[in-house]
Amino acid sequence: MDWGRFAEQMASMARDLLAQDSVHATLKRITHSATELVEGCDAAGILVLHGKTVETLAPTEKLVVDSDQLQERLAEGPCFDAARTAEGERVFRIADLTREQPRWPAYAPQARTLGVGSMMGFLLFTEDEELGALNLYSREPGAFTAASELAGWLLASHAAVAFSSARTHAQMERAVATRHTIGEARGILMGAHHLTEEQAFDTLRRFSQENNIKLHEVARRVCEQGTVS
Repeated sequence: MDWGRFAEQMASMARDLLAQDSVHATLKRITHSATELVEGCDAAGILVLHGKTVETLAPTEKLVVDSDQLQERLAEGPCFDAARTAEGERVFRIADLTREQPRWPAYAPQARTLGVGSMMGFLLFTEDEELGALNLYSREPGAFTAASELAGWLLASHAAVAFSSARTHAQMERAVATRHTIGEARGILMGAHHLTEEQAFDTLRRFSQENNIKLHEVARRVCEQGTVS
């Protein structure tokens, strides 16, 4: 492993990650970088766990989706475990799936039939009851070494920071858009019903609470239809 070159590539990737214009683009860059930077990595994806339901983000190949769905169905596997681990182990590696794997007895043999030879999972984030892991796959047994694991862990650490930044930026954009929509809806109600600013907002809020509809959705309806009903 040429660590000097790896450091240069990581620095370039970090700058590139922060330049992405959406969360989706950031995730795609993360998984693509894994196949470029980690020796032995043929495919990569991000597994997000919502309770017991698995979502696959930015997979580089269908193999990743198939593996995630298998782990969800069996409720076991290194990536599934990595995503569930908020504390303790943050890296899981199966060096050779052609050998018996007592820790994942159901997953391992079925993963072999999918074409997985070896794999690794790295805890990526824990936020709002969502748990995620960056998962790397090789078609060859024994493809991932200790150096591969260290490289993957460094990549996952950078990715976690970039992902958090991208999510924060997206949330801020949504918040600004929501405030703008609510302000526009309030103005429509003020003009149509001769309400004060406070009365117009109370109308929106009351309709939201009584009908169990989010405030920004009520505001959007007003902007489109001119009324809360």
